[in-house]
Amino acid sequence: MASMFDFVVVGGGSAGAVIAARLSEDPNCQVALIEAGDRPPAHELMPAAVASLQLDPETDWMYTADPGNAGLGLRDQIMPVPRGKMLGGSSGINYMAYVRGHPGDFDNWAERGATGWSYDEVLPYFRKSEDLASSNEITIDQDAHGSGGPLGVSVRAPVIAGSRDFVAAAEAAGIPRGDYNGRDRGGPTGVASLFQTSTRKGMRSSTYHAFLEGEAESRPNLTIITRAQATRVLVDGEGESLAATGVEYRSDDGTLEVAEASKDVILSAGAVGSPHLLMLSGIGPRRELEAADVECLHELPAVGKHLKDHLHCALHFPAPGIGVPVAEVGISAGPDALRAPAGPLPADPADDDALPPELAALKAEAERRVGEWLETGESLVSSSLYDAVTFYSTGLGDAYSHDAQIAFIPCGYDEALLGDRLRIDTSLYFADPKASLAADRENMIVLANPVLPHSEGEIVLKSADPSEPPEIRMNYYTDPHDLKVMVAVMRRALEIISNWPGPQKPGPLNVPPVLARKHGYKEGEPPSDALLENMALHFSTTVYHLCCTCRIGDVVDPRLKVSGVQGLRVADASVMPEIVSGNTNAASIMIGEKAAEIIAADHEVQLAGLVGN
Repeated sequence: MASMFDFVVVGGGSAGAVIAARLSEDPNCQVALIEAGDRPPAHELMPAAVASLQLDPETDWMYTADPGNAGLGLRDQIMPVPRGKMLGGSSGINYMAYVRGHPGDFDNWAERGATGWSYDEVLPYFRKSEDLASSNEITIDQDAHGSGGPLGVSVRAPVIAGSRDFVAAAEAAGIPRGDYNGRDRGGPTGVASLFQTSTRKGMRSSTYHAFLEGEAESRPNLTIITRAQATRVLVDGEGESLAATGVEYRSDDGTLEVAEASKDVILSAGAVGSPHLLMLSGIGPRRELEAADVECLHELPAVGKHLKDHLHCALHFPAPGIGVPVAEVGISAGPDALRAPAGPLPADPADDDALPPELAALKAEAERRVGEWLETGESLVSSSLYDAVTFYSTGLGDAYSHDAQIAFIPCGYDEALLGDRLRIDTSLYFADPKASLAADRENMIVLANPVLPHSEGEIVLKSADPSEPPEIRMNYYTDPHDLKVMVAVMRRALEIISNWPGPQKPGPLNVPPVLARKHGYKEGEPPSDALLENMALHFSTTVYHLCCTCRIGDVVDPRLKVSGVQGLRVADASVMPEIVSGNTNAASIMIGEKAAEIIAADHEVQLAGLVGN
């Protein structure tokens, strides 16, 4: 049985939750939001619990990809591609870095034909969402920021001393402190700062919590359909009269249902999900659709093409007196994080009555810490530990923006994250993984991250079955420019570490033994370019920033309408004409805000507040 709405939004993630919430501000507007996952679990709110959301089929699509020229040191040379599968989408599974991008990124979009998407035109939408908590820990360009918006943005509390030291080291290496979300990100010299994070009072502020939870999800004119996977867009007509009329989806009990849209169908399923759904619906590259036994209703060759993502290469250092041991993070996360099989407490809390004194004391301390976090928001677990950053230009090209990002993690993580979540072969990466990744070890990680990659991948339809994921071909490092920039960023990261302040210094860079032998490397020597290239080709991993697969100018127009199909739009990271020079979630939320106003203007929907259209 079909249900009729004005708008049907597919995907309740970083953009889709925003669009559904904003359009339903008009009580006369009937909105359906279709989401394959459900509401997020309770531990999603804890920033430091982020890795536990990966490889969980309730919260993660658990895609994998062919990494192209990268991934030589990953297990089976497969790149993991976690994508959020819940209300809030990837804003509920990400590491919460609130990074908008360089102003030049958006001016570049406009110059490429994305009319209305220049920096001055998108800035009001960033400000509309934001509720920035004041902090004396960072430099802020006040006129660039917003207050009172639904999205919490803050700096972690308490600040970890090593993160402050990283910012000081970057400054000593020639990258001054500044507001990387300001109207001027410092020119080629760039800026260094503690991260601004999408958190409020030490808890995650995903787009579910910020835009839907509470008042919005209780609106009678907003129908949120969870555990429902969209299978295709329904399209009527032929030739130039093609029009989207609704969305077919498989409900939680396995039945096929239809949500009809009298005005627009809006795909906000992400850079993988949106092109996949277009192709399942017969919209995309004809040859690929027909090879998968899908009738091509409308040929759009660029659907799924031009995939961009960020790669970073982790530089791992022993850091006694600086790094935070994994064991301390576990205690701060509360007793449940310490339970068997991985932890010292019994799997069943009912067995706690028989705890020996030392474990009873450990449990009590864990309860105290998690209670303090719940009450005050101040805790070791109040961030993902992705805590400080620099942005700058290498001088190797792309002068309109910064092409380099270096981030700091004051923790070395453990086998569960490096080996399972990132698929790094730790037996290749460390001489003694068990010792290097022991729970009590004090380590730190510096992430070398080129942010304007030239290499392009693609999303390719494999099957007409919607339950079969598409093939994701990342094609990392297929353009030699990217490896050249990566080596330059790795060298700058090492320069920052060499300027570390204070009496306690990080230890020597961990160079994977197999590569050290191959390149004749001896500890303490400057690594050769060839060694750094090899480290990057082996151990670069995704930063989870997939975009550009339905980009403005190729698949959609600047008002996000799909070319050649009436009543169908795409609004998420896939429409970016080019990847932004930094973490992509803030820009995805901005796209949701701007899309809502564009759609409202086109259909005379009355939003609670407008900044333009």
